Amino acid sequence: MSQSFSQNQARRNHQQRLWQQKWSLKTKAIVWALSISVLPVVAIGTATYNYGINLINTQTPQVRLESRESSIETELALQRQLSLLLTGMGVTAILAGAIAVFVANRVMSRISNVAAISNKIKKRLRPDSEFTQVFIASQDELVMLEKNITSFTDLLSVLVEEKEAEADYSQILIKITRWVRESFNEEDVLKTTSEEIRKALSIDRVTIFCFDSNYNGTFIAESVAPGLPKILGVTVSDPGFEAGYIKKYHNGSIHAIDNIHQADLSDADIELLEQFAVKSNLVAPILKGKQLFGLLIAHQCSRIRFWQQSEIDLFSQIAMQVGFALDYAKLLQQVDTKADKAQVFIEITRNIRQSLNEEDVLKTTVEEVRKALSTDRVLVYSFDANWSGIIIAESVVPGYPKVLRSEIQDICFSQGYVEKYQSGRVVATNNIYQADLADCHINLLESFAVKANLVAPILKDEQLFGLLIAHQCSRPRDWQQSEIDLFAQIAMQVGFALDHARLLQRIEAEGVQSQLLADTIGSIRQSLNEEDVLKTTVEEVRKTLSTDRVMVYSFDTNWSGTVIAESVVLTYPKVLRAEIQDPCFGQGYVEEYRSGRVLAINNIYEAGLADCHINLLESFAVKANLVAPILKDKELFGLLIAHQCSKPRDWQQTEIDLFGQIAIQVGFALDHARLLQRIEAERMRSQLLVDIIRSIRQSLKEEDIIKTTVEEVRKALSTDRVLVYSFYANWFGIIIAESVVPGYPKVLRSKIHDPCFTEGYVEKYQSGRVVAINNIYESSLADCHIKLLESFGVKANLVAPIIKDEQLFGLLIAHQCSEPRDWQQSEIDLFAQIAMQVGFTLDHARLLQAYQTAEANCEE
Repeated sequence: MSQSFSQNQARRNHQQRLWQQKWSLKTKAIVWALSISVLPVVAIGTATYNYGINLINTQTPQVRLESRESSIETELALQRQLSLLLTGMGVTAILAGAIAVFVANRVMSRISNVAAISNKIKKRLRPDSEFTQVFIASQDELVMLEKNITSFTDLLSVLVEEKEAEADYSQILIKITRWVRESFNEEDVLKTTSEEIRKALSIDRVTIFCFDSNYNGTFIAESVAPGLPKILGVTVSDPGFEAGYIKKYHNGSIHAIDNIHQADLSDADIELLEQFAVKSNLVAPILKGKQLFGLLIAHQCSRIRFWQQSEIDLFSQIAMQVGFALDYAKLLQQVDTKADKAQVFIEITRNIRQSLNEEDVLKTTVEEVRKALSTDRVLVYSFDANWSGIIIAESVVPGYPKVLRSEIQDICFSQGYVEKYQSGRVVATNNIYQADLADCHINLLESFAVKANLVAPILKDEQLFGLLIAHQCSRPRDWQQSEIDLFAQIAMQVGFALDHARLLQRIEAEGVQSQLLADTIGSIRQSLNEEDVLKTTVEEVRKTLSTDRVMVYSFDTNWSGTVIAESVVLTYPKVLRAEIQDPCFGQGYVEEYRSGRVLAINNIYEAGLADCHINLLESFAVKANLVAPILKDKELFGLLIAHQCSKPRDWQQTEIDLFGQIAIQVGFALDHARLLQRIEAERMRSQLLVDIIRSIRQSLKEEDIIKTTVEEVRKALSTDRVLVYSFYANWFGIIIAESVVPGYPKVLRSKIHDPCFTEGYVEKYQSGRVVAINNIYESSLADCHIKLLESFGVKANLVAPIIKDEQLFGLLIAHQCSEPRDWQQSEIDLFAQIAMQVGFTLDHARLLQAYQTAEANCEE
């Protein structure tokens, strides 16, 4: 029975709740108004009536005892009064109820209207709110209004915070730009960007999506709030961009979506975004080198977000700065890579050169190259007469087969490959299965577990000695151009080192004389620049041959020349820097020395020399001499000459051979020194470019940028004047910045009217023309140009265009005033690159200035 009662009670409660839910707020209010207004009146009237009845019933018997007639009349009068009271009570209750209903109806109508309006606003602001839908269904407008007002309060708080944040956006842009610029590699740039933007804009997720060649791609950087799914590393094979959207991103289009469900996105796009809890997003393109690198993306996951225009503009400008920073990081990386590779090349070459026999040369080579390239195997393959061969040196990481001393019969090789390798061919294969190799080659490489390889020829005595080969066994490998160039240069040096080692071995076999040659060449090889090579040569050769004078005579274009190095005993005249005009030399001697002729004269008076030669030698007190050619870059650079001044001398064949071999090695050493000098100059130029660009980039105003440029470039090039010449609309202009050494005229603010300039020069400078004039009087300049340059005291100049906003802004000009100057190619390249960076920096400064001006106007 208890269970039945409980079930009935639960059923009644459920029916009561259903009944209450069916009533609207207006009905409930009317019921409550009637209850509050009518019930008290009815209760008081009823109580009064009952009290009157009780009073009549109590007093009537006593009255009846006294007078029956008067008691009846009194009882009737009292009953009439009670009836009248009851009637008044009813009328009063009806009037109170009517008034209550009228007031409740008016009040609830206004409340309903306010609730409906608030709900419309709420639906626009938060259409996904489940609470609103529940109270719309129950028609509880008052509760709905209360919740909507609370929601509006929260939303207004957010909007107030966003408005307050807008005031700091200018400072945020400057800070983020500075932080990004301080990142010197691509990974740091992307990581810094995503972290700082998320903090600055209070966004749930900031990520960077990088495109591949098919415009698929991967999320390569991310900063995300705790509790949200991570998107880093996710690859999207089909981003689902609408037709033409890639082109829009190329053109700088920004895509802001406040609500993904109201943005006309495809189902696939919405599904992808919902997978990562995205409700609103903001997308800006990142352009790297004028190509679409990827997208900078912001996700709001906690709620729908209405992106403000200031946020969109800030986001776009940061994406643009990220592109600039990526370009800058790439430049730094290239410079660092070149410098690193140059240093690696120098170290490997030194290690190879320290090996004095063929076996050590090859063993050192494979060890050092494998470490430098971080590859799995490096070997040297030596050919026999039939173009088969044997692996004579190997360095391999543990876990892969050793192939040292393996004999390889490659019937495919001689079919057209020999001549290609003989002419210096270098082959880089990233994946042996995608390189169109013959089956015989693939089978051979598979037997060595090779996935990718790199092959360069080793030339010994100008013949194809063998191949230097690098194997990647763990996986295919995308060989970089810097790696290929380094590999080829090392293979070339191996050939030189083998020639060197072979020569040393031959000399060593000849006894003491060979040891003397080795010592001499060793001393020469330790000299890393041309001057030291020549100075060491004459000193060591004079000691080795015990002769009175050894010198190096360098030719000019007319086959006259100058003595550029000398070692002489104290009792004989010094001829260093002597210029020798020998009219007899060019008459048949040049070709002989080019072909390696070594001339030994025991007595100048018994050698049938022309009188002009004898007179020349007598002026140097020469009695006997020994002459060998020095070939540099396969051209006749000069002569290595030994003088015996004390008496005639009978030169021995071993001495003549030794002298000729040393002259050959001097040529090799000069080639080597020149190569090292070029590499060192390239490294220094790269470092100098980085330093100058950093100094320029630290200047955020156009005036500071230009002033820093002229100061730094003048110091870097050690020139007399550097200036920036800015054009007017008619291609006349004014000098707006100058750095000049004391003693030369200052030309700052000089206005120049050059009618010659527009005649064909504008387009050339617009397209990047760089002009280097070593001597203004030997460069076919127009008279008007020469007069203009003379007025500034100029003897030589260097001119590069400054491009700003893809227009010719002006010229960066270097003046040499003290004397003509032979501008080196490295100086010209450095100058052009600096001018280009000045243009980029001016664009950057203009962008920052425009943004700051706009922000200042907004604040006003």
